[in-house]
Amino acid sequence: MTTGKINVSVENIFPLIKKFLYSDHEIFLRELVSNGTDATLKLKHLISIGEAKVEYGNPVIEIKVDKEGKKIHIIDQGLGMTADEVEKYINQVAFSGAEEFLDKYKDSAKDSGIIGHFGLGFYSAFMVAEKVEIITKSYKDEPAAHWTCDGSPEFTLEPADKTSRGTEIILHIAEDSLEFLEDSKISGLLSKYNKFMPIPIKFGTRTETLPKPEDAPEDYINETIEVDNIINNPNPAWTKQPSELSDEDYKNFYRELYPMQFEEPLFNIHLNVDYPFNLTGILYFPKLGNDMQIQKDKIQLYQNQVYVTDNVEGIVPEFLTMLKGVIDSPDIPLNVSRSGLQADGAVKKISNYITRKVADKLKSLFNENRADFEAKWNDIKIVLEYGMLSEDKFYEKAGAFVLYPTVDDTYFTLEELKEKLKENQTDKDGKLVVLYAGNKDAQHSYIEAAKDKGYEVLLLDSPIISHLIQKIEGDNSELTFVRVDSDHVDNLIKKDENTISKLSDEEKATLKTSLEAYIPKAYSVQLEAMDSQAAPFIITQPEFMRRMKEMSQTGGGGMFGMGNMPEMYNLVVNTNSDLASNILNTEDKTHQEHLVKQALDLAKLSQNLLKGEALTAFVKRSFEMIK
Repeated sequence: MTTGKINVSVENIFPLIKKFLYSDHEIFLRELVSNGTDATLKLKHLISIGEAKVEYGNPVIEIKVDKEGKKIHIIDQGLGMTADEVEKYINQVAFSGAEEFLDKYKDSAKDSGIIGHFGLGFYSAFMVAEKVEIITKSYKDEPAAHWTCDGSPEFTLEPADKTSRGTEIILHIAEDSLEFLEDSKISGLLSKYNKFMPIPIKFGTRTETLPKPEDAPEDYINETIEVDNIINNPNPAWTKQPSELSDEDYKNFYRELYPMQFEEPLFNIHLNVDYPFNLTGILYFPKLGNDMQIQKDKIQLYQNQVYVTDNVEGIVPEFLTMLKGVIDSPDIPLNVSRSGLQADGAVKKISNYITRKVADKLKSLFNENRADFEAKWNDIKIVLEYGMLSEDKFYEKAGAFVLYPTVDDTYFTLEELKEKLKENQTDKDGKLVVLYAGNKDAQHSYIEAAKDKGYEVLLLDSPIISHLIQKIEGDNSELTFVRVDSDHVDNLIKKDENTISKLSDEEKATLKTSLEAYIPKAYSVQLEAMDSQAAPFIITQPEFMRRMKEMSQTGGGGMFGMGNMPEMYNLVVNTNSDLASNILNTEDKTHQEHLVKQALDLAKLSQNLLKGEALTAFVKRSFEMIK
């Protein structure tokens, strides 16, 4: 037996490991199982190139919990280590790596704990164990070795009588970590971190019921057998080629990832690239609707089938973090803090690749089955519209598949829309006016007035639409978006036709003075000569002011502080209506006030602006009128 000191200058490195290395102690199991997996895969490689002359067999990694003895065993059948290798890899490399890591990150320990640090994994055992043993036998024909360390820099190394190839790590669990001796805790951790590891992982056994023989009597009792409880799927869907998978395979994998999710995904995107970096994965579009506050962090990041995190910020473009699925890349640098991750050149390339791949897939789905794509549009539009706003590369490609639906459920791309509207919706200055509504019910009367003139009205109702149309207008100088309730219909698309007013300029001035005496300051009175059959009073909201306010409220745009500005409205009064003449010619000031307030309340009612006390007073007044 030899004893010695681990090659570190920090005398109390183990308390430091416990304190600084990971914010989350539970990842010790991930690290140790990952090491066992690496040892097994390395052996497979050495056999394949003829360097190891041994049988690979059907290796598993086994986890055993000895609750009474307060021990956890992690056993692999990988390449094992000789005594010299233990001395080199455990006493020198691992701990010098630990020391270097601590030195670099102890000031930012909380941040660095966000992402795992593979390759520096062995000493994470000391976060939960007061003593650690390694019993290991190399695939080479050399004696087994037994290493023991009790959490001080001293270790012992002696021969062992292990005869089978591989490594067994025994953790003597510390008093403050006894929760890890519960089967349910270990089972949960294995399921979280190691669910898709490439080597089968055994944790105990389970009872399986054998099928009933065909000629069995009616009172036959099915036989049961005990089988290894393999907790992982070593060949998940993303490790296969898309050509090997059916739609049902993709759906089954989605259920495997999200067992509590009952809605099917709308479609998936299979990522598979090996140059200039390695990346595989499957992203799913769930049903999203208009909700921007969707729970993010549903994409799981793996490294060589080992779960790392569900915080993929910086790797996946932000607009796609609303999706679900898996990304696996050995090229994502994990031994850095999150701020370092986002600045990394490889990560930016990965993010750009994912953006491009998603755009290409959406284009092909649109081209292959446009009707199906249109049917799913309202469930996916929020992601795509957000993508157009936040990623220039996505915006460039989006014209090929982003849709603009009308209130009558027909769908156009932007180019199709321009062609469709050119003849009827170009104003006197040659500008194409795209009319839209944000709410079919609330803006119904305005939509109908526009449709009566033969205009198409889009239904654009997502919470970020004001930002998006601002961007589209910036890139299409010949185009302007106007909400259908922002002016009366004759003014929405200015043509050269002018309707003659029945009232003289003097009469209009008198009418305006009378109106302003009773109209609240939030309304700017406009007199317009319209068709005598048009509504006498129409409330509109100026496009520019309303849009800036909406943009300010949803963040990232608009003028400073506009989100808190009171609502401003125009009250458009039709000077050719009988009501306008009545108000003008009424000598009785009480009656005049009554007419103005009743007409204003009716206009407010049509815009869903009449509420509370004002609505109660209006209803009471209306009943008195029909006594």
